[in-house]
Amino acid sequence: MAIDYDLTGNDLVVNTIKMGASAVGTSGTEVTATATEINRVADVSGRLVAAGSALSVTVAAHDGKTILLDTAAGSTCTLPASSGSGARFRFVISTVATSNSHIIKVANATDVMSGVIIAANDTDGSASAWETAATSDTITLNRTTTGSTIKGEWVELEDIASGTWAVTGVIAATGTEATPFSATVS
Repeated sequence: MAIDYDLTGNDLVVNTIKMGASAVGTSGTEVTATATEINRVADVSGRLVAAGSALSVTVAAHDGKTILLDTAAGSTCTLPASSGSGARFRFVISTVATSNSHIIKVANATDVMSGVIIAANDTDGSASAWETAATSDTITLNRTTTGSTIKGEWVELEDIASGTWAVTGVIAATGTEATPFSATVS
């Protein structure tokens, strides 16, 4: 391993790190990611984020993280405006709500969700697939027919284009299952 560096005042500036035939730095493959971007990907200590009763989700703080829907009184998570950034957020039931609902919704009235959530049926072991409508912008897990009945249910959203969140997930429902999607943001 070879390191090309400059000592500037009290700062050590690494120009190139070379390991065998691979190089990172000015004379090799240049690192273009910012420190914030590198920390967002490499920070394993912050992979789980508690939603609490309400959480405004941001790309800077939550991209690539698992957000725990963690309150018995329900958690409401509001996504940032979609822009096509590729940001990905995973929501997992860590506490089954006993009052209210766990809710995931868009912030921008022009944003919609597009995709499918699979719901397991507690009665006969079958599954139902619920696809979004053209105006879907909210996921409500209501503790019965639309999910939030067991820990481990999950929903993932990815910012795939300006105005569009791709959604997928697996939930468990009781009674006569119903779609968790609706249009509530105006």
